[in-house]
Amino acid sequence: MYMPLETLSRIHRPPRLSEEVSAELEARIQRGDYAPGAQLPTEKVLAETFGVSRAVVREAIARLKADGLIETRQGSGAFVAANPKSLNFRLAPGGEEGLLHIFELRTLIEATVAELAARRRNDDDLAAMRDALRRMDEALTSEIDGSEADDDFHLAIAAATHNQYVLRLAEFLGRQFSESRRVAWVDHPRGMESPREAQREHYVLLDAIAAGNPVAARNAAHVHLRGAAERVGIALPADLGGNAAGK
Repeated sequence: MYMPLETLSRIHRPPRLSEEVSAELEARIQRGDYAPGAQLPTEKVLAETFGVSRAVVREAIARLKADGLIETRQGSGAFVAANPKSLNFRLAPGGEEGLLHIFELRTLIEATVAELAARRRNDDDLAAMRDALRRMDEALTSEIDGSEADDDFHLAIAAATHNQYVLRLAEFLGRQFSESRRVAWVDHPRGMESPREAQREHYVLLDAIAAGNPVAARNAAHVHLRGAAERVGIALPADLGGNAAGK
């Protein structure tokens, strides 16, 4: 059950100052405020500009360096990379359009993963999925956050493809997608009805995978993602395909 959660997480924390500084610097680089090859202001100047400590600036610079956006030169400071590009892939919702794009990406990936899982699953895979659903049922009964079990359910589906790279991609993206799953679990205006709806969709998805029906599994994943998006006010476009009728 894929529950959208754009704001609250299991452990909710505001962005670190270094993350805010690096995001602002990245935006300025992308806008062209700092051209490729240009030298960034000194740590002291950046610290004064953003009203933070130099330690925060150093952490932000290290983050941008790891992402391939800047390079540092011994004794000379930090420079925008000649061909700035992000080597890390991070998802930041950024409003309704950003959340729509995340749900589109989730749909493209999860529908294909569900289809392959239906072809390859074994008894152990199904047991892992059922265990995650059981834990979500318990969370629903207790009306507590079950988003961790939600994540585990989708990882179990990825594991059922028996492709190590599919699983590794799911593990990586799961950290990104998990926020979009938690909206319905935590502080959602509809209370626990959203996760209950998603849980019903989960069981349909599990049944299709257990039956070894890849078409039904793909369609169930589409239905689930459309439902998850609708529960946070997002309408997925028709050109993504997939429907309950299997067309």
